Amino acid sequence: MKGKRREFLRKVAREALRRLRPARSHGGPVVPPLVVDTSRRDGASTVFFLCPDYDVASGGIRTLYRHVDLLNAAGVSAAILHTREGFRCTWFPHDTRIAYAARVTLKASDVLVLPEVYGASMRSLPQGIRQVIFNQNTYLTFSRATLESWEERSPYQNNPDLRAVLVVSEDNAEYLRFAFPRLRVERVHQGLDPTVFHPPTQPAGRRIALMTRRYAHDTVQVVQMLRARGSLAGWELVIIENRTPQQTADLMRQSAIFLAPSHQEGFGLPPVEAMACGSLAVGFPGHGGREFLRPEWSMPAEQGNVTALAQALEQAIRLHTEDPAAFQALARKGTDFVRREYAPERERADVVGFFQSLLSQDAREARP
Repeated sequence: MKGKRREFLRKVAREALRRLRPARSHGGPVVPPLVVDTSRRDGASTVFFLCPDYDVASGGIRTLYRHVDLLNAAGVSAAILHTREGFRCTWFPHDTRIAYAARVTLKASDVLVLPEVYGASMRSLPQGIRQVIFNQNTYLTFSRATLESWEERSPYQNNPDLRAVLVVSEDNAEYLRFAFPRLRVERVHQGLDPTVFHPPTQPAGRRIALMTRRYAHDTVQVVQMLRARGSLAGWELVIIENRTPQQTADLMRQSAIFLAPSHQEGFGLPPVEAMACGSLAVGFPGHGGREFLRPEWSMPAEQGNVTALAQALEQAIRLHTEDPAAFQALARKGTDFVRREYAPERERADVVGFFQSLLSQDAREARP
């Protein structure tokens, strides 16, 4: 019996690996086969957001789902487009409209939105379908490039179906405008749900919230440096991983400080969410975060300088101990800024306004 069970488990493992290989080809997800009928312009145009079949907490995927909800609420037909039949994200509550690649025929009046993670595989799409690349981290734009051949397959150049690229920060807009001067680049603001991400009614305790899924090496260095100095005595570390948005926000509200050793971020949503929840953000701006991780209301450190980051965290701990009122005032300024700058109304106006404009412009051009 044990031998049969072992062989069964081997078969399950081999099948799982076989299923994973196409999605990991070339180091990331690939665009699935899609059917396009460019002769059809009947019915309402639909904006399809191609989305990786990835059911682990990801701010980028949650943003795709939210944009679909915003468009449908505004009367613009939109749907998430998954590859695997029946798949949908389960780590956050939603009733987002979902479609599946094998069951959809894209028509000439539709729009296909493609995250940057699909890379050069975007050039495998049939011609005649309008494309928008939603690049939430331009530092991944060349992640699959080689010195010899990337330019030949770039979806950003010599692509007549590409209408525009959306980004989520001014830093990333500057990046793409420099790399591709002829490209239309539009920025959409991230939006924070104030019913989820809001400050606590009472000041948080001596807790430091952090996420270790990315940049764990820098995080460990900072923590161990301060432990060696005795600076973390009386402080609790709160590790936030694989939580729902509500659970994440609850843990952030319970933490006086949020540590964010960001590196080459398109935006950097977790520290913004933490600031909205009343935490004082300490970290590297990660380039995309320079617009919100400012010394007026947070404690940024020189990018990549681990010693400077440890010093900034120790300074925040000292301020919390020696002058709680000043600490709370600093954190409150950050909360006020991000809740104003990244209000859901602003995100709605950016997203809905862009796609309504795109659809109406193309409808005018299509008239005889």
